[in-house]
Amino acid sequence: MTGEDRATPPRVPSRRSARKPKHPRRLSALPARLSNELFAGAEVVRLPAGQVLYRAGDSADGCYRVDDGLLKVTMVANSGTERILAFHGPGAIVGELAIIDGLPRSVSAVAVRDAVLSFISRAAFEAFAEKHHPEFCQSLFRLLTKRVRDRDKMVAATSFLMLKGRIAQTLLELADYFGQDVGRGRIVIRQKIRQRDIAAMAGTARENVTRIINDWQRRKLVSRPSGYYCLENKALLEHQVKH
Repeated sequence: MTGEDRATPPRVPSRRSARKPKHPRRLSALPARLSNELFAGAEVVRLPAGQVLYRAGDSADGCYRVDDGLLKVTMVANSGTERILAFHGPGAIVGELAIIDGLPRSVSAVAVRDAVLSFISRAAFEAFAEKHHPEFCQSLFRLLTKRVRDRDKMVAATSFLMLKGRIAQTLLELADYFGQDVGRGRIVIRQKIRQRDIAAMAGTARENVTRIINDWQRRKLVSRPSGYYCLENKALLEHQVKH
């Protein structure tokens, strides 16, 4: 049985408040104070790499905040082809849409690396929203709006960009989410992302990603020190998206 075939993991209640994420990212779109209050006293979920957090079609009983590790949000075609919609690292909130509209999960979430998450129930989420309305609702609206814009951008890239442009845009988005400027214009993506995951984000075969990234490495656009992708020339990658 593979990791992705395992059942959704049991939630482990914490004896203390859920810890604050080590590296809050703009992905959460919630002010730190609201995020910390929302997940105060949350249950802790430990998710091994490769294990499913929830699947598309599951009922939604709550939402999660990533405190450590990395998740991918995916959709899988009937043929088994996976499309990665986003990666979520520390500070990101996942699973909120289904508890807002009351419908089943529309996507699946899987741990790429061992992850620690905080879980709150639908009832706790709704009670918090009532208490902190409208500040919380405004922040949540910004989060959902960003998710819609990101999906629109992905659809447009798949429809209109050439292959190199899609792969370049994927690397630029990962750098935007997880990048660290290490000087002289170089940006290191501080998550170890596999080529097959880049392919699943760009909507292409892994072999195409390997071929194009190898070419970019020879041309000094991209490097991969210690398994982390580094954008050596962001401007030239942006040029690949535009042309």
